[in-house]
Amino acid sequence: MEFGRVDPHELALIDFTLPADPELTVKTLKAAKGTGELQVHVGCAKWGRKEWLGKIYPPKTKEANFLDEYVKHFDCIELNATFYQVYGPETINKWKEKAAANPGFKFCPKFSQSITHIRRLKNADELTTQYYNGIMAFGDQLGPLFLQVGDNYTPKSFPELKAYLEHLPKDVPVFVEVRHKEWYAVPEIRDNLFNALHELNIGAVITDAAGRRDCVHMELPTPHAFIRFVGNSLDKTDYKRVDDWVARIKDWKEQGLQSVWFFMHQHDERYSPELCDYVVDELNKALGLSLHRPEFIEKEKGMFD
Repeated sequence: MEFGRVDPHELALIDFTLPADPELTVKTLKAAKGTGELQVHVGCAKWGRKEWLGKIYPPKTKEANFLDEYVKHFDCIELNATFYQVYGPETINKWKEKAAANPGFKFCPKFSQSITHIRRLKNADELTTQYYNGIMAFGDQLGPLFLQVGDNYTPKSFPELKAYLEHLPKDVPVFVEVRHKEWYAVPEIRDNLFNALHELNIGAVITDAAGRRDCVHMELPTPHAFIRFVGNSLDKTDYKRVDDWVARIKDWKEQGLQSVWFFMHQHDERYSPELCDYVVDELNKALGLSLHRPEFIEKEKGMFD
């Protein structure tokens, strides 16, 4: 993942402090307090990583069996494959069958780029129907959906974004990510966006990347958090950032948070399992959970201790 990438020597100069909770987040969580136990899910963005052979995948695992191995270590995946192609129920069923060994596993499919980046959410009804027809085959293993508009999708397109979201099916949770800086730079634009999401009961993706601190907006239009954490090859700042997120999630739990989806990205994805392991371990300790940790074939001395 290249989004928000900076030169390694710049990391020590960045203020990674998480912003205070905005008014909308406080309001949303207060309204949800006492309505259910916190559900926590941690995963990665892709299962097809050859760099994980000999690390969490047996050395001779064939690519066709990577998903079979992935589900042994994580309970969800931010499914980016659906961004590049609209898959029909037949393919989706094959993926679901591979995840059957982990009944609690959830797929969180990204909306197709044909909808978000090519059609830019206009005249996309037929494509959207095809997308939903495919992903609904996940059945009870379908998690929330992830809609990301392009870097050049500006607030001028807010009417189209709102109109598109208003017509989505209501029975599957959706989270939205915007990236253009104007969404965050102008308070009125920012408030209009997140208040509209709140009214539509649609969540907001929080992307934590070193080079785009504005995307760490901390707005929760719904009592559910979808966090895309972009690490920097196990730099020491990665661990401090995770610690801060664990503390914030614990605080949000006490305020009324109902679920958190924490997805790990690295600019060099070979290191995602290691930092996921740290995330799970710290969440287990902080929240009294027993989330399953990734199982490494050979642990490098001192790295996971």
